[in-house]
Amino acid sequence: MSAYTKIKVESRFDEQVTLIYLTNGKGNIVDNDMMQELIRAIDCAAEDNRTKAIVFSGSGDHFSFGASVPEHQKDQAAEMLSTFHSMFKHLCEAGIPTIALVRGQCLGGGMELAAFCNWVIAAENAHFGQPEIGLSVFAPVASLLLPHLVGQSAADDLLLAGHFISASRAREIGLVHSVSADPARDVDILLEQHILPKSGKALRMAVKAARYQFYQSFLRDIQVLESIYVNDLMNTHDANEGIAAFMEKRKPVWKNV
Repeated sequence: MSAYTKIKVESRFDEQVTLIYLTNGKGNIVDNDMMQELIRAIDCAAEDNRTKAIVFSGSGDHFSFGASVPEHQKDQAAEMLSTFHSMFKHLCEAGIPTIALVRGQCLGGGMELAAFCNWVIAAENAHFGQPEIGLSVFAPVASLLLPHLVGQSAADDLLLAGHFISASRAREIGLVHSVSADPARDVDILLEQHILPKSGKALRMAVKAARYQFYQSFLRDIQVLESIYVNDLMNTHDANEGIAAFMEKRKPVWKNV
């Protein structure tokens, strides 16, 4: 446990469930160090045949405010995106059933992590959003995941208009599995009734089978979007202006180039 500084990892239900808490400050910012720790924790869970589920949760009042904005700067974006996308590749390879327990804000890269899970169990106060477009950038993982998950129209609202949505709206469009006054209890019910009684080996194969087409397309296409982001988007004025304006706490000045 001491090896982790920006996440906390616990084992529950006789080592059958790995619970990963995001613990990076008030907003549980997903920075490069946290991404590396998440990859290690995912791999550790995958190496243990007893693991039947991974549960992601945020410490404190929020799931996550998203990825580190300073790490979106041009000189850091390539490394940041490579590490971030590697995390999802490791989840695909592991094939372990995943659950996101979401309270409070679930934004940007944090929302991408939650939405990638097999189930999202949300508190009544949860809110979801992909605010990247407001910084003149885009979210590669969400761009592939959300049309598959919620349909193109709802995905466009989140990705292009940058809408923030409530837990109830997220449930309506299929982003969230359930909304609860006690999401932790609902997660335990899901685990105890529907996950833990089953074979861990069969569950892993079933995850890969159920998501085979999506995983194959995701692993192929994420490389394309990563290249567009790093090689095209980050060479525009507006992407760099959007990041700089956010960090300097001022209104951006777009040149549309």
